[in-house]
Amino acid sequence: MQTDLLNETHLSTLVCPITTNVNKEIQLLRVHLRKGQLDKLSDVLVDQVRAIDNKRLIKKLGQLTIEQKHVLKENLRIVFDI
Repeated sequence: MQTDLLNETHLSTLVCPITTNVNKEIQLLRVHLRKGQLDKLSDVLVDQVRAIDNKRLIKKLGQLTIEQKHVLKENLRIVFDI
């Protein structure tokens, strides 16, 4: 969840963890992944941003829709107060 400009030079990547403990009532600080995007229904936990070493990025699991990217950006603005 960071700019592609850092991919070649930065040793870590900012990520939001994903949980299968889905709670559809919670809209704030979560992005709900639809069935088929991953093996199980899942939520992106926007309030738990962390940096991980790029060596841990083994394979791409899926992709957010344009709508989900918009929700993610809005939630990140809330978390970072920007």
